[in-house]
Amino acid sequence: MAERSDPGTPATPIVDVVDERLGRQSWYQRLMVRPDSGALAGVVLVFLFFTFAAGDTGMFASDGILSWMTVTAQLMIIGSGAALLMIGGEFDLSVGSMIGFSGMMIAIPTIYFDVPIGVSVVLAFVVAMAIGALNGYIIVRTRLPSFIVTLASLYILRGLTIALSILFTNRTIVSGLKEYSDDSFVASLFSAKLFPGFFQWLADNGIILKLPNGAPAVPGIPMLIVWAFALAVVGHVVLTRTRIGNWIFASGGDANAARNVGVPVSAVKISLFMATAFCATVFAACQVFEFGSAAADRGLLKEFEAIIAAVIGGCLLTGGYGSVIGACLGALIFGVVQQGILFAGAPSDWFQVFLGAMLLIAVLFNSSIRRRVTGER
Repeated sequence: MAERSDPGTPATPIVDVVDERLGRQSWYQRLMVRPDSGALAGVVLVFLFFTFAAGDTGMFASDGILSWMTVTAQLMIIGSGAALLMIGGEFDLSVGSMIGFSGMMIAIPTIYFDVPIGVSVVLAFVVAMAIGALNGYIIVRTRLPSFIVTLASLYILRGLTIALSILFTNRTIVSGLKEYSDDSFVASLFSAKLFPGFFQWLADNGIILKLPNGAPAVPGIPMLIVWAFALAVVGHVVLTRTRIGNWIFASGGDANAARNVGVPVSAVKISLFMATAFCATVFAACQVFEFGSAAADRGLLKEFEAIIAAVIGGCLLTGGYGSVIGACLGALIFGVVQQGILFAGAPSDWFQVFLGAMLLIAVLFNSSIRRRVTGER
């Protein structure tokens, strides 16, 4: 028991209140009700497994780490946005199509209409976020399920991407962007390698692998990974340290109750759809500048991978519960397993089996945690 008093008022006893449904919890119980605890355990198990199954194949050498970190970073970018949206009680199935659409929005104006590369990138972000806002507006105004609205957007965007690319370029793959983006600040913002001198020093001193031509096997930290961690940090801070984060949880937990206490639920949901579109465009820009091309089929099925990462990371399908950090851990599991199977020499088809099993286990685990927290039977 502690006491708190104000000047001129009697001291008021304050007694620690314990939820009767939970009782006093041990550190283990408190850990288990965290949304990202299952994903953390999954990461540990996956690393232990591949340490023995593929540890001597170069998977944990510098270039091996880069390969699975690249896959992880790609999914972290869209998984962070998907996690925030799912916590807010909605889904966005148009993320994958948005990746292909945004890539074409960067490449076609630059190559075929001589639009400066920086303007094309800004245009892609503006159009993508406007589409995200439109999705959110339709959902909050009509109360239609986001699954249906964004499923329609998935097909509309994919069809538009193919149709417009054929209309303007007569092809579905637009290449040659590198000559327009060389020495461009915008290109370096999405495709540069950080600290090349440091990695060359590591190679020269035998700390990391060196190629036959003397260059390091890992030339630097790709901006893709930098973007992934930046978005994850921003998403985590917004969700856990700001009023907006409280609004997101409230909007996903009980939208009507949140409205009754003054939460701008409609604005929150629309903003979250804009955030997923922003993340998809970051993903697209990193790919376009890395490979110097855009393709209409880029991002195929990425929307499901983002949702899977979020679910593995502890996000409930019903909203109101989850973690950006957990989604990033889910992305790490995804990347390590996808590349680890290749390093271990196992048939790649087993990756789909593992992914489905992980999704089912995560849903069952999250459901049991929800019942424990809410006292349901």
